[in-house]
Amino acid sequence: MIVCVCRRISDREIARHARAGMDFDDIQFELGVATQCGQCEGCARDVVAQCSATCPTANIKLAIPTQEGSSWNTSQP
Repeated sequence: MIVCVCRRISDREIARHARAGMDFDDIQFELGVATQCGQCEGCARDVVAQCSATCPTANIKLAIPTQEGSSWNTSQP
């Protein structure tokens, strides 16, 4: 669905950038969404919020559990 008619930017394009870790201001700068008439800003912000909530960038899991304060051991796989 086209969110920004002025710049012809879709919700998928906004979502792709949001899932890459960009916030609304970064996406606005990169794509130009909500920079002309401003009618799409609310919808664009909603798309960013939904994508950020479902795919947080800080959700990182380590493959090998580590111990707090232990030194790095390169002999372990």
